[in-house]
Amino acid sequence: MDRTLEVRTPESIAFSYELAGLGSRFLAITIDLCIQVAVIVAISVGIAEIGNHLPKGGHAKDDLATNLATAFIIVVLFLVFFGYYIAFEALWNGQTPGKRALGIRVVRDGGYPIDFGASLIRNLIRVGEFGFGFYAISMIVALLSPENKRLGDMAAGTIVVRDRRMDVAIDDLRKLPSEPVYAATAFVSGEERALIKRFLDRRDTLNLERRRALAASIAERIRPRLPSDLQRLDDEDLLERL
Repeated sequence: MDRTLEVRTPESIAFSYELAGLGSRFLAITIDLCIQVAVIVAISVGIAEIGNHLPKGGHAKDDLATNLATAFIIVVLFLVFFGYYIAFEALWNGQTPGKRALGIRVVRDGGYPIDFGASLIRNLIRVGEFGFGFYAISMIVALLSPENKRLGDMAAGTIVVRDRRMDVAIDDLRKLPSEPVYAATAFVSGEERALIKRFLDRRDTLNLERRRALAASIAERIRPRLPSDLQRLDDEDLLERL
């Protein structure tokens, strides 16, 4: 069931988030799981091929090789099934491939971008949630939570929302006094140029977290259209260049 959450920032800007429902969240998990299984199968085939081409040793050497291979596989399984979520959410702005396909993302309470620490906490708890009934506990807790939070979200202080942050940012900045009409350039529209100008004019009045969140929201929308040398810039440096 989808629900709406309103967040008010220290600058008295109200953000309305549509919380991701259980259906979209578990479908995202299914997509991610298919990707993970494919990766595990590919790694397993690779290990088997390597083993077939290694020279046979004595019984003791074979036992050692088997133990090392088992330990390696256990580490790989953990990294693929749980490190996958940590890495993607921390580095891909709160999204895994499954979440991106479903148009949802993880953010911190208050609407700020998720950081590595929050992603680590929520996904380490995922280990227990996965182990007890394949997320059955997660589903029950999320149904009872007003914010659709599973245990990992409660511990990390995160929520999963539908990916409409950019529309909200544009609407909020449009409420400011009117700006001149800006012409489009090769990479951004006139409206986007006006949005960037408003952000750069206001950024010194925002607290650090809110400033970073807005810069990331605007830059994320524009970055895919830019040349590679501009894509590598930090969010605010990119907006200043544009």
